[in-house]
Amino acid sequence: MNMQTDKTSVGSTTATAVDIKRILQMIPHRYPMLMVDKVIEMRLDHSAVGIKNVSINEPFFQGHFPSEPVMPGVLIVEAMAQTAAVLVVATYGRESEGKLVYFMSIDGVRFRHDSRQAGRVGRQSREDTDG
Repeated sequence: MNMQTDKTSVGSTTATAVDIKRILQMIPHRYPMLMVDKVIEMRLDHSAVGIKNVSINEPFFQGHFPSEPVMPGVLIVEAMAQTAAVLVVATYGRESEGKLVYFMSIDGVRFRHDSRQAGRVGRQSREDTDG
């Protein structure tokens, strides 16, 4: 699957379908802290949609509301940050692979629904290039 790019009008580039093998080349995160399994949509230098498949076997479910397992919000935010890191590497090219991309700030985060076991967490990350 790897990463494919399609040129679109107005000179922007869209990259799609970044699989786990490619993600492991792009960012340094590894299990148990790797929080993105694939990126299904990407607009370079703008936004990306990442997927994390979750199951009851995830270690955080053992202690985070065990009677009603919910993925912790801080890990959902980490998944968004890792998706953004994939976006940054895809935008800047192979020379940026494996380098650290730090998550510096987050404003106005709201969770519209929780993430329970045996599902997928899909999150959109947008790179803010202002200032």
